[in-house]
Amino acid sequence: MGRLLDNVDNPQDLKKLHLDQLPILAQEIRDSIIKTVSSSGGHLASSLGAVELVLGLHYCLNAPQDSIIWDVGHQAYAHKLLTGRRDRFHTLRKFEGISGFPNRFESEFDVFTTGHGSTSISTALGMVAARDLSGNMSQRVVAVIGDASLGGGMAFEALNHAGHLHKKILVILNDNEMSISRSVGALSKYLNRIITAPRYNKIRKDIEALLKRVPRFGFRVIRAAKRLEEGIKNLLVPGMFFEELGFRYFGPIDGNDVSMVVQTIKNIIDMNEPVLLHVVTKKGKGYSHAENVPEQFHGVSSFDVATGQNLFVHDEKTTVPAGSFTDAFSEIIIDMARIEKKIVAITAAMPEGTGLDKFAEIFPERFFDVGMAEQHAVGFGAGLANAGLKPVVAIYSTFLQRSYDQIIHDVCLQNLNVIFMLDRAGLVGEDGPTHHGMFDIAYLSHMPNMVVMAPRDEEELKDMFRFAVSYNNGPIAIRYPRGLSYPLASLKPEKRKKILGKGDLLKEGKDVTIVSIGYMSNIALDAAESLKQEGIDCEVIDAGFVKPLDRELIIGSVNKTGKLFTIEEGVVNGGLGAFILKSIIDKIPKDTIIKNIGLPDRFIEHGKREILLDRCGLSAQKIKEAIRMFNYASDRNK
Repeated sequence: MGRLLDNVDNPQDLKKLHLDQLPILAQEIRDSIIKTVSSSGGHLASSLGAVELVLGLHYCLNAPQDSIIWDVGHQAYAHKLLTGRRDRFHTLRKFEGISGFPNRFESEFDVFTTGHGSTSISTALGMVAARDLSGNMSQRVVAVIGDASLGGGMAFEALNHAGHLHKKILVILNDNEMSISRSVGALSKYLNRIITAPRYNKIRKDIEALLKRVPRFGFRVIRAAKRLEEGIKNLLVPGMFFEELGFRYFGPIDGNDVSMVVQTIKNIIDMNEPVLLHVVTKKGKGYSHAENVPEQFHGVSSFDVATGQNLFVHDEKTTVPAGSFTDAFSEIIIDMARIEKKIVAITAAMPEGTGLDKFAEIFPERFFDVGMAEQHAVGFGAGLANAGLKPVVAIYSTFLQRSYDQIIHDVCLQNLNVIFMLDRAGLVGEDGPTHHGMFDIAYLSHMPNMVVMAPRDEEELKDMFRFAVSYNNGPIAIRYPRGLSYPLASLKPEKRKKILGKGDLLKEGKDVTIVSIGYMSNIALDAAESLKQEGIDCEVIDAGFVKPLDRELIIGSVNKTGKLFTIEEGVVNGGLGAFILKSIIDKIPKDTIIKNIGLPDRFIEHGKREILLDRCGLSAQKIKEAIRMFNYASDRNK
């Protein structure tokens, strides 16, 4: 007997199954997710917990005519399996395979590309308003948002607006942390079943209509009845907040009971008002290792299914152990916090990912996890700095861009001593375009008072952090890529204390000036050493600081070589190369030949970081070829 899943190519096939077959299908979906993610990596725990919710939605709705918007998208793997991508699911997060997040360019069932949190309700409400303006009142629009995302300010702004507009929209709160409701009692379940039943709601509306015909007295009775209903519900279920915003609240229900999910969605999906359904799901459901420690299976690399242990591939070419930038930051902030008591740390729901989890254990009173609220994280940090502390805001590069105005208004304008640690700067790999840290150099370097730095390796990261702690003249941002740094054996010159605005001359040369920053300086140096064997003598400068720039070092080198080649793992438009040219253009010969390479003016797809770097011309081999051609063309032109 074959799997049920093998016969489900789209939601219409799903509807052919009996309700009592859905638990079997749910297990098959979980098996597929575990098998694929154990190989490709991805967001496991959230997707396993949301399987019954996904089944219930597609069983009751008519996608893609009806629209489902997944906040962040961590929980959407089952959705992909049910919407025509089962045969390609093994390519999840792989280069030229299917995305790990909903992607509107991948499938008509993915109505909106997501990856960042708290955006779904706003987007869904916009689609609802457009639906009503077009007159297509039969379309259902659903936003699925997790309890962590609900803590973001944008989600609350959207809830407030939705209640005000009072349009037909369904918001499903997927509470997989049990942070909003700790238990679901029998009486609460019974009451919820009553108030979601069509007969109850029809009688309720009929009585309201009848009472409205009774002058004065009727409206008083309606108000009293609503207060009684809300009072009883508020005693038993935690939904009064949403009711006050203008939503009908239902739940909490067991989101892993597919029959309950289907019954409830069928009862409420066509209510002509804002509705919020609160479902409680178990992260990692169906895989014991993920159920026991769901936080360790939120985002995972490849792992052994039997043991749950990560699988690491040893690179025999790396003779000197390489370290992790994140681990280096985790170590140095603890070391410095023991010395400098003013250091406090802030993260936005990413303590493990940013390396602050160990700091939190040692200095719990000096650690603040503000939740998925990057704007608040920066504003909160500004307040700490304004009161004389030294806040360290550790956020992924892609998420810091959510707090652009707070960086300018609350930090730079006040010239406050806030340290920004930007993890995952550059190309992050399999998480794709919503998570690449492509823009931070461009959007930070034009802010007055901001200092921007990037380390070559983990030891230089520590040096830069020590400098940042000692610096008391405004904000500093330190950007660094995901994962392993370059082997320390390649490090040149000897380590020294960082000086504001001073770069490092890594190699002297006479033919071409190469200026790069951070991790890319190691690749530039390797390329230069290789090109030397071909008779091309490159001078290699690691800028160290994007801002302030070591103009003197760069100008002196360019005046010697007459050629400038810049390299960066960020967008070229407004990036390091552009900043260098603006800073030195009046101090170098007019016939200087210049080329900037970096990330192109497009959103970069997902795939292994090494593949993406090569595709963007930033691998060691591609950089070597580009410099060779640049030098050859420059000599011909001269």
